Amino acid sequence: MTDGQDVMTAGVTPEEFRDAMARYPSGVVVVTAQCEDGTPRGFTASSFCSVSLEPPLVLVCLADAADSAVVFARCDHFAVSVLAPEHQHLALRFATKGADKFSDGLLQPNSAGLPTVWQAPVQLDCAAYARYPAGDHTILIGRVTGVRLGEGSPMVYCEREFRALP
Repeated sequence: MTDGQDVMTAGVTPEEFRDAMARYPSGVVVVTAQCEDGTPRGFTASSFCSVSLEPPLVLVCLADAADSAVVFARCDHFAVSVLAPEHQHLALRFATKGADKFSDGLLQPNSAGLPTVWQAPVQLDCAAYARYPAGDHTILIGRVTGVRLGEGSPMVYCEREFRALP
């Protein structure tokens, strides 16, 4: 730092922060819910993790500007599908604003009727547990009510690329 600028008060640009976070590998998930009229909505997320074992909780972060933000702000239930490398096209589609995300048969309904990714390594059914505002995102916490384990390894996102685990 120059001119005695304190490290804790130094500004970080969005580009610097984005570049730094791009170097941190994360899994990739598709999260789905339904509007009150039954229309499915969903998004791709790499900000996803477990929170608690008792009760079983997970969190996912959703941009407030996302097409589906209003639905996830009010939904009672949602589903999380951990993506495998062969689901890269779905990750891109669900990350694209305005895309027709549910146009093919690659999603199947879970027991609650929510779409989940066919042949995902992991599918989680969640009841909305809490929501917290966080900058330009909302942290959505879900209580896991169902788990289905599939075959294969999860896809990883690192340095702005999808990658397969060895």
